[in-house]
Amino acid sequence: MDNKTEVSDFILLGLTNLQGLKNFLFSFFLLLYMANVLGNGAIIVIVVAKPRLHTPMYFFLGNLSSLDICFSTVAVPKMLSGFLSENQTISFAGCLAQLHFFHLVGSTEAMLLAVMAYDRYVAICKPLHYELVMSSRACLFLAAATWSSGFLHALMSTVMTSRLHFCGPNLVPHFVCDIKPLLSLACSSTHLNLTLLNIDAGVLSLSSFILTLFSYIYIISFLLLKVQSRESRRKAFSTCTSHLTVVFLFYMPSISNYMIPFPDMIPTLMYSIITSVLNPLIYTLRNKEMKTALKKFLNRKLFPK
Repeated sequence: MDNKTEVSDFILLGLTNLQGLKNFLFSFFLLLYMANVLGNGAIIVIVVAKPRLHTPMYFFLGNLSSLDICFSTVAVPKMLSGFLSENQTISFAGCLAQLHFFHLVGSTEAMLLAVMAYDRYVAICKPLHYELVMSSRACLFLAAATWSSGFLHALMSTVMTSRLHFCGPNLVPHFVCDIKPLLSLACSSTHLNLTLLNIDAGVLSLSSFILTLFSYIYIISFLLLKVQSRESRRKAFSTCTSHLTVVFLFYMPSISNYMIPFPDMIPTLMYSIITSVLNPLIYTLRNKEMKTALKKFLNRKLFPK
């Protein structure tokens, strides 16, 4: 692959250039990152340690928590270093690596949320077939398919970006190396890149979102029309509410970020950092089984007999 790039590194402009605000943002995002790692890490440990949580729903929840940790880890450490230094410099190879892993984790999470919606659909609407449809082999296949699809999407994005000609300037108007900010700096034609980005992001994000949406439309219709017991409805809605909240927090900013004409850092902050911190709270506060397991785990660790 010919690399015609003249720019050897980029400077990420970040969220602000005001030093006083940088100090506050450093502390704020450091706390968010620590909360993300601790919260999602606790979910992973509990899901692995508790045999009764070895079910498809919690298997996918463990995958989601792993992705949330990775998502923030791709962006936040570099952002934090930028708050402490005058220039947030990143090499061309480092920028491409960050772009690759950012899209790998983001696209994988988008598809995983659709798989989790399908899991809820089968559990609620096809309970007699649940163990057969969502077998261990099927769950492993679905998880591998989401990760593989995310890798292929990220690989295409990285390769297409690496073939562009960057001759300056090298100031990236963002806190992370993402495709749209980099395309704005390219000296060569970006028409093909933009076309592929819109098609790929549109197909991947919208198809995942539509699958999730139709799964829940069917679930809600099934509960309202065919389930007579209020207690059964309440239980079913309770297990779905957490996932629906996460879906809304992830899909809305991510879809708007790639569908609007100009890049915006706020949507990227929302789905890559803020949502990753909120997910453990949403799943533990709304999920009675997870809340009980977390209390028992903490009591055993903090107050051992």
